[in-house]
Order: sequence, then structure tokens, then C-alpha cells
Amino acid sequence: MVTQEQRRRQLAREKFLRQQQRRTEARRKAKVRTSVIASVLGVVLVGSLALYTSGVMKDDSDDKASASASTAPSPSAAKDPCEKPAAGKVATQTWKKEPAMSIDKSAKYTMTLDTTCGAIDVALKASAAPHTVNSFAFLAGKGYFDHTKCHRLTTNGIYVLQCGDPTGSGSGGPGYTLPDENLKDPSLKNNTYPAGTIAMANTGQAHTGGSQFFLVYQASQLPPSYTPFGTVSAAGMKVLKKIAAAGENTGGGDGAPNATVVIDKATVGKS
Repeated sequence: MVTQEQRRRQLAREKFLRQQQRRTEARRKAKVRTSVIASVLGVVLVGSLALYTSGVMKDDSDDKASASASTAPSPSAAKDPCEKPAAGKVATQTWKKEPAMSIDKSAKYTMTLDTTCGAIDVALKASAAPHTVNSFAFLAGKGYFDHTKCHRLTTNGIYVLQCGDPTGSGSGGPGYTLPDENLKDPSLKNNTYPAGTIAMANTGQAHTGGSQFFLVYQASQLPPSYTPFGTVSAAGMKVLKKIAAAGENTGGGDGAPNATVVIDKATVGKS
């Protein structure tokens, strides 16, 4: 005959087994979700990161990462850490062909982006990416980047701020394209663009860079298809981190920055 104590223990064991079964099932479902998220991120990295010619990641209408979320603040919680833009209008001029080479390939050049969030200084790689650096010197001299908004921030899977499109749509450009350069840069190890890299955006096809570029604020895995043409200074990295910390406006890891990131003035000169 089963005693009351034995019955109590049996019920306790059955309860424990039910709990274990629920936990096992929960872990199984979580594993499936993680697998799905990883697959989605893989698609995003291959698809979304075919950066668009005149700029940004392939197309701002591309699928956004559906994976669960980044560590960035939600749109409602994020605060704008930047100042109001300087008065002025965005240039609309375009050109039919790449500008003639005017830089000294053996000299050192620096680009300064005076933004509403702080100055971002970049040491340019003139000898390794002469066409790209020459184009940026030309465009900056024409005021092409002045008063333009950095229109895209990614905070999930890849970690970049994208700028350089006067239209702010992700599809603008200077009217000409540039050859890919420096794709075997020693810094690009294991298909990773290290933090501090500034590189050209493109359409995913060879030699389709224009004026759009991206600044890497955290190491990001990407195929070596985007011309790396400079390195951001330590002070500039602090500015990028501040922008990234404010998050982006979709909450999905790929959208417009919550920070008001406007390039008030861009200059390129010999350092």
C-alpha cells in the first residue's frame, strides 16, 4: 500500500519531470529561433551590405534585419547627442567623369569631417587608393559633402555609419564612378573591416563606388569588396561611438541614426 509520504514524493517527481520537459522544449525552440536569426543575419550581410554605388548599403529599400535586436537604445528612449546643423544648402552639382589626378600619391593627406556631433579626422591612404583620395579631395574642394546628412547606421551584425549622399536617400552620387582600390589592404583580415576603417560603398558590382562611404565603429565582417581608403583618429572614434550609442530609428539594427549627424564642412589637405 502506497503511503501518503510516498504519494507526495511521487507527485513531486512528476512535477519535476514536467518542469524539465518544459525547459527542454523551451531550449529547443530557442535554438530554432537562434538558427533562424543567424540565417537572417547571413542574408542581411550578403544582401544589405552590397553597398550602393553612390553609396550606401546596397539600397535603403532592401530588407532590414529582422533579427532581434541590437544593444542600441530603442527609438523612443534614444536622445540626440548632437548639435543643430550649420546654415547652408546641399550642393546639387554632378560631373560626367572622374576628376583628373591632382594629388601627390607619395604625400600624406588628412580629411576632416566637421559634423554636428564632433570632428572626425581621417588619415587617408593616398598611395594605396589614389583615385579614391583624389576624388574626395576634389569633391570636398567643391563643397559637395557640406551640409549632407549621414543617412544610415547599422547596429546589428555590422557596425557602420554611412554618409556621402547629398540626396540622403542612399542612391545619390557625383555622376561618375571610381575603380576599386586597395582590396588587399593588410588590415582586412578574415573578411573583417576593423574599427576605424573608412571605406567606399558600392552596388556590389566592381568599380561602382561614387561619393558614398562608410565609417566602421566596431569590427565588421564583410567581403573585401569595398575600397578601404583611410583610418579614423582616436578622437574621431569617440564621435562615432557617441553616434552609435544613440541607436537608429527602426529598432531593428538598420536605419537612420537617431543622432542628427550632418557634415557641416568636409576638407582634405596635405597633413
